[in-house]
Amino acid sequence: MSINRHKLLEVLEKAHRGPICRQFDWDTRVIPQTIAAKAKEFNLQKTCDPNNPVNQDLDLADRYFQAGLQVAAETGMLCTDTQRTIKFNREELLAGLDAAPSEFSLGEGTQKSYFKHRRLGDPTPPVWVAPLSIAVNEDVFMPLVEGIASVPEVDCIEGPSLQKIWGADLRAGSPYELLAGRLQADLTLEGIRRAGREGMGLYAVGTSPTHYGVLGGYGMPGAYKPERDIVLILSQVEIKTSYESLFKLSQAYNCGGITYGGSWSMIGGYAGGPEGSAISCIACTIMLYNVYQCCNGAAFPYDLRTMGNCGRQALWALSVVFQALSRNTHICANSVLNQTAGPATPMLLYESAVGMMTLAACGATSCTGPRSAGGKYSDHITPLETKFAGEVFKKSAKMNLTQANDVANKLLPKYESMLGQAPQGKRFQDCYDVATLRPSDEWRGIYETVKEDAIRAGIPL
Repeated sequence: MSINRHKLLEVLEKAHRGPICRQFDWDTRVIPQTIAAKAKEFNLQKTCDPNNPVNQDLDLADRYFQAGLQVAAETGMLCTDTQRTIKFNREELLAGLDAAPSEFSLGEGTQKSYFKHRRLGDPTPPVWVAPLSIAVNEDVFMPLVEGIASVPEVDCIEGPSLQKIWGADLRAGSPYELLAGRLQADLTLEGIRRAGREGMGLYAVGTSPTHYGVLGGYGMPGAYKPERDIVLILSQVEIKTSYESLFKLSQAYNCGGITYGGSWSMIGGYAGGPEGSAISCIACTIMLYNVYQCCNGAAFPYDLRTMGNCGRQALWALSVVFQALSRNTHICANSVLNQTAGPATPMLLYESAVGMMTLAACGATSCTGPRSAGGKYSDHITPLETKFAGEVFKKSAKMNLTQANDVANKLLPKYESMLGQAPQGKRFQDCYDVATLRPSDEWRGIYETVKEDAIRAGIPL
């Protein structure tokens, strides 16, 4: 799928001539009032059921989709640089979803990965994109990429991201970021070569807080390839875009590439509780596929109280969002799982088991992660939790919603009391031999223990 120039120009025109809305009004009035009104109209108030963290009511998921579609049609997406809204009517929004591919591929040669829309109960293994763009120091970047690319369950590479380049602090929006876009491409390509995985599809560019990282790395000779890789466009909360995102979209068009559109909604933020967050995620996903002409992506809930989405309410909202998208669209929906515990802790693996299983059972095409330690600490990511999350994600594809809900209720008590105060865990270099890329005996032992627990709970590992 190529980016349609007419649609791109239409989006840019709407971003400059659409209805004016100040960001303060958008955040405090438009978003909360519209979402609350649709929750009431579709009888979605207080439907979150923490006792069933994997939603069991598919008619409810369908109502959430219709509510999200209505919100998207009424609000559109705010461009924060112009303070104008990009709006499409209901028919245009549905046409935009129809134009998205139901399957596509990334990578090349023997490492090509195939993304396919997944229905509930679909046995097709989902695609594991790893790791999330967690900041790491230069001296561990290459070993981490090599170690993670060596995990057979990993299909594509996104992160990690660089904290410094050649010893200099990386400053967003500065020339350093432009240089970092190319440097990340060079280091990642060397890392996957060392792992024997040349040709893996890459998400460009993890080290790109603004558009400069993409401009520096995507489409440059010898760097990220438009015919193999995909441009990351991450939108602001709630349902917003910016020049930075539209620059990335325009660069993808110029290079003949494709885009990933991602965002999230805060439980406890402007959208409200888990019900409002689920509506906002669906509305935002619909807008992402219309504004960025995505091949992959979606919006997902994030709980401000725990700073993750592996607690009961966030899992419930996550399940509703991906059930709704699976049943009512043919898009290749992608989520990010936000674990809060760090490497070398059982909690990280239990969070991963429940979250990855939920996404697989609820129809996600792909997932990007893990977000070990909530992404808060440098170097807090290792290949072992990446492997465990990928194993669960792929093996849970055949699980039905009842099975997944039963497993979630068995495993949640293992960690939910620690949500909000999760253990930081250890850095990669403190629980791995960086030279041999082997985990410590302690970390390997934790992995084996939790894996046995997950099997006993019902995950078919």
